[in-house]
Amino acid sequence: MNKDQARTVMAALDTGAYEHQEDGSILLTRNNLSVKGTYVSSVNGGDVQEHANIWTNEGLIYLLSAGLYNGTKLPTWYLALYSGNYTPVATITAASFPATASEITSVTEGYTETTRRTWTPAAPSANTIDNYASPGTFTIATASSITVYGAALLSDQTKGAVTGTLASITRFATPRVLYNTDSFQLGYRCQLQVA
Repeated sequence: MNKDQARTVMAALDTGAYEHQEDGSILLTRNNLSVKGTYVSSVNGGDVQEHANIWTNEGLIYLLSAGLYNGTKLPTWYLALYSGNYTPVATITAASFPATASEITSVTEGYTETTRRTWTPAAPSANTIDNYASPGTFTIATASSITVYGAALLSDQTKGAVTGTLASITRFATPRVLYNTDSFQLGYRCQLQVA
């Protein structure tokens, strides 16, 4: 994508000339460029499920700023889980995510790790980047069970942080009910496609 195309994409985002597709991707209607993502989760190495994502407005502006403008590249991204019965919208931000979606932050009724899990992707290839070879692992801690409604990709490592950038978010088609000592693994893939 050249600079003129990048300006066109930014103008489309600024003027609302884009559509959220049923599969969770975003289509820039004048350019036929889509940003699509998929979360993959498993419990204790089995029960693998795929979940379409929503790319947030905040995440799209970051991609354009860091990739095609002179914006600062954020070095590391983190995976977070949420327990609220929340259906994501593109306007959610890192600042509103913890309260709006009820981010899971407890180490006794949530997961034992003290921070969000690091997203460690392989190098991009064929317009795709993902951490499927090295998914984030959450060790569940609970007196009975916890219900996870979805996940997000953010730039701040701290559980419950209201700073940074929220790039992507998903609501699982079926909430995941997890039990004490379960190992919940989460992968995320992002793809850019031009029609």
